[in-house]
Amino acid sequence: MSRRRGVVAAVVAAAVALAVTVAIPTARADDDPDPIGIGPLPIPPLPLFPPPPPPPRPAPRCSTAGHPFVPKSVDLPGIADRIPVIPMHRDADNNPGVPPLDRAGKAEMAFDLGSGIRPGDPHGNSLFNAHTWPDGSALGNKLLADLRQGDQIVVHGLLGQICYQVTDRVQVPAADPGVRYFAKTGPPQIAIIVCSGQRLGPGEWTERTIWYAAPQA
Repeated sequence: MSRRRGVVAAVVAAAVALAVTVAIPTARADDDPDPIGIGPLPIPPLPLFPPPPPPPRPAPRCSTAGHPFVPKSVDLPGIADRIPVIPMHRDADNNPGVPPLDRAGKAEMAFDLGSGIRPGDPHGNSLFNAHTWPDGSALGNKLLADLRQGDQIVVHGLLGQICYQVTDRVQVPAADPGVRYFAKTGPPQIAIIVCSGQRLGPGEWTERTIWYAAPQA
């Protein structure tokens, strides 16, 4: 009886082993879901709302000086750059000083210290002048030929620069007293005067041309 039970147990064990072998098939290379071993590919995230564009850069400011200053040079874009400016006191008759009558002076501007008004002051005219030569070679000749209403003028000093735009160009008789040119009240501006019209002799011209320019940001 015991021998029979042993045979039955052996048969049952063999059947169980066969069932396990059938239930768990051996994996093959062509059944591998990841045959090259890289794992599942990541799913890219869905795009959200696009980021807003960066705000526009503010336009660069032309004027940088925060206080009035004595000018050192002037730029006339398209006409001449870095024109030297000579600060000058008035003569014994209270007339503004002018550049020297030499090769250097014909390419320079004079700035009137006698008015007490400088670029950057809140009121009145800052006064400049330049020579006109009969051969057409001086700075005044360039201004007469090219400087027009709407043009820009940049005045430089040790404290920065102030940009201006020409608002008016006028021609007056040489005998005009210059009430508008010498004004110490009213809006701040620069005024540049040169000889013009007909030349009568050394230093004598029939008219004066004046440019007025208002400050820009």
